[in-house]
Amino acid sequence: MKMDLGKAAMTTPRPLAIEARGLVKRFDGFTAVDGVDLSVPEGAIYGVLGPNGAGKTTSLRMLLGIIDPDAGFRRVLGAERPHDMAHAIGYLPEERGLYPTMKAFEAIAFLGALRGLPLAEGRRRGRRLLEDNGLGYAADRQIRQLSKGMAQQVQLLGTLVHEPRLVVFDEPFSGLDALNQGRLERVIRGLAAKGTTVIFSTHVIAHAERLCDEVARCHSPVRSTWRATASRRRSGWRPAPRTAPGARRSPPRPGTRARSGTSPCRTAGSSRCCAR
Repeated sequence: MKMDLGKAAMTTPRPLAIEARGLVKRFDGFTAVDGVDLSVPEGAIYGVLGPNGAGKTTSLRMLLGIIDPDAGFRRVLGAERPHDMAHAIGYLPEERGLYPTMKAFEAIAFLGALRGLPLAEGRRRGRRLLEDNGLGYAADRQIRQLSKGMAQQVQLLGTLVHEPRLVVFDEPFSGLDALNQGRLERVIRGLAAKGTTVIFSTHVIAHAERLCDEVARCHSPVRSTWRATASRRRSGWRPAPRTAPGARRSPPRPGTRARSGTSPCRTAGSSRCCAR
């Protein structure tokens, strides 16, 4: 993966919550990340948009200090060692995981304790967060008694229980139904409104477009390398066309009508045709 993220022009520059230059990561001779440059202002909602398997998770893990880069520089909340700021960071990984026999409020407290929050305070906040998010009735249920979506919400609340300054979500909308996706979007906006920096990865352009102040748009041409640019959501960005510059798209077959971004109707001429 190769990323080159330019900074969008801002009227009043803000301090950077995350800064990275030239990050490189190799696995068994394969270059998974090649030259990541990243600048995320404090209080911003920042999206990393790209296809599956292109290195988004690896990049986020390098930024957080979960794995070390083979080359490059990173600074998180002013610290060159991300672990020094672990107490001020919330991280929701793509692979969800909670102890199945823990009660919901205890799972939240446990995740907070991993970030330095006292257990007693974590339990108090856990019950309050569950109540505020419509899950108060499930506070004393074990994780194995919850639905998948409810368990994901519990882990999300555990990511936020210690009130971090920086929150990193890796594919946070994966596995959520439409209702819970909407709730998560409101949570992200609420965090930013309080001054928390949010960075999340996704392969769904709609989430990035609705939420993000700045987006790293990542393309995946031959050999799975990336080139990405940062742009402002309010400037009306759209993904680059898949056809080569100057190329003409083939017109739909006679008698069919295709919506933008979809294939021509397969039921043209029948009673089920969408063009009718």
